[in-house]
Order: sequence, then structure tokens, then C-alpha cells
Amino acid sequence: MAVDPLAEIVTLLQPAARFSKLVECAGLWRIEREATGEPFYCAVIEGRCRVTFGEEPPFILEAGDFVLVPAMRDLVNESIDAPRDLPAVVPKQMSDGRFRAGRLDGPPDLRMRIGHCSFGSPDAALLVSLLPDVVVVRGEPRLATLMQLVGEETRERRPGRELVLERLLEVLLIEALRSGTQPTGAPGLSRGLADERLAAALHALHERPAHPWTVADLATEASLSRSAFFARFSRVVGLPPMEYLLAWRMALAKQLLRSRELAMDEVAERVGYGSASAFSVAFSRYAGVPPARYARSQPLLER
Repeated sequence: MAVDPLAEIVTLLQPAARFSKLVECAGLWRIEREATGEPFYCAVIEGRCRVTFGEEPPFILEAGDFVLVPAMRDLVNESIDAPRDLPAVVPKQMSDGRFRAGRLDGPPDLRMRIGHCSFGSPDAALLVSLLPDVVVVRGEPRLATLMQLVGEETRERRPGRELVLERLLEVLLIEALRSGTQPTGAPGLSRGLADERLAAALHALHERPAHPWTVADLATEASLSRSAFFARFSRVVGLPPMEYLLAWRMALAKQLLRSRELAMDEVAERVGYGSASAFSVAFSRYAGVPPARYARSQPLLER
């Protein structure tokens, strides 16, 4: 069965909603947020604004645009004509789930729905490093609809809420990552999947993580020479091929160890090691603790 690397990584991240709110802005305004390292997303419903993440150049968001930041950096969000010396404000809560910045009376110039979530995976930092720093999607209204569903589900206390939220967030993140562009052109998995040659190798690697892959094998999957494949994969994905393979195998191993459903030799076989002892050595070197101790230290993963 075909495997989707992007869906696998998003599912392994175990996204969970923290909160979602509607922010309205009018007049001159500036909102600043410090880096939290947590996922941030925003859909512009009406109007325009200027956004700056970290040291990157600012860009404009308009109605219908969606932005995803898998690991939140310093953020400046402001009106298009905000002067440089305009002080930042904290949006004022107007009602449940609705906030306002700038002029508090009259119709808003901008309406946007923003959300924050968290990733439950112990390997979140590694997995996020395979994703783009910032993703912008333009003209895809279904993302705003998904955000609205996340917001409604967050406020309600209905049965199955956590599972529904997790699935909605998985769909939201996958939709954003496969539909978006990256203003910085930073390396990452989604850039690799957009490259027809590298995508073939990535799909093969994810479909058969236990296969004894070599750079030459993966280069054959990509129909490239070994040297051309190595250079292209490293540049576009951001990791050399064997480092990516090791990281993915260890992420899968951690998931299997947390589920506690397989014996150690079965886990080893699933992730490409010929014996439990060889797997234990590799895992200990990578994670800093033996696999058995890691499994005991983690809460039981229920999926």
C-alpha cells in the first residue's frame, strides 16, 4: 500500500489543539508575540495585514490567505500603514473567543482566525525540522473552514472531542503543507516531495523503512547518479539521505516502543536492524538511553 511521507510525519507529531480565537483589527495597530516554538496558524477572513516572522522579510496576508508556522518564532503582525514607532498592543477580549486590536469601535478593517496547538511526540523537534519554517497558502477557503471547525470543537465539550480535534488538526496541517508555498525557500520534506525525482526516493524509503537502503539504492529510485542524488537530497530536504533514514527509523522505533505491543526483536526488524542487540546499540547511540529503558520511561501510547 502506498505511503504518504507527509501524512506519516503529521500523524506521528500527535497534534493537539490549545486554543483558537477570532481577532478583529481596525485603524493603526501592531501585535508582537515572542517565539514559543509551538505550532501557530492563521487564516485571514477579511482585510489585509503585514506579517514578519523572526528576521525574515515581511509579507502581506490578504483575505483568503492562510499561514502555518510549525515552530513559532518572533512574530510582528501589523496594519499595512503602521509606522515603525507604533507601540505594540495586546488584543482586548470583546466576548468569548473574540478579540480586538487598534480602534475598538466601528467596523473592523481586518478579521482573522488564529490558532495554537502543540505536538505530543517526543521527537517533535526532529520531525518539525523536516517541515518548512513558514507555509503560506493563498485562495484555499477550506483551510479557514477547517480552522472554524477546530475552534468550535475546542469550545465544546462533546464526547470524542480530543480524537476529533486531533484528526481535524492532522487534516489542517496536511492541507496547508501540500497546498502552500514557502516564502524563504527553506529546505524541508515538503520541498523534497515537490521534486519529482526526490519524491520517488522519499516514497520508497517511507514505504519500506526496514529495507537495507544505501545512497546508491535511493539514487536508483530517483533515477539520478549517486553524487547528484546525495547533493540534491541534502540541499532540498536539509539532511543527507542516510541521516534522514536514521531519523525516520528512530522516530518509528520510539512510536513502537511506546505502544509496547511488540517484542524488542520485532521492533528491531520493523526499523531495519537484523537483531535486537544491533538495534539496541543504534538506538542507545541516537537517543542516549537503551530502548528498554526508553519504553519504561514513556507513557503508554494509545492509538
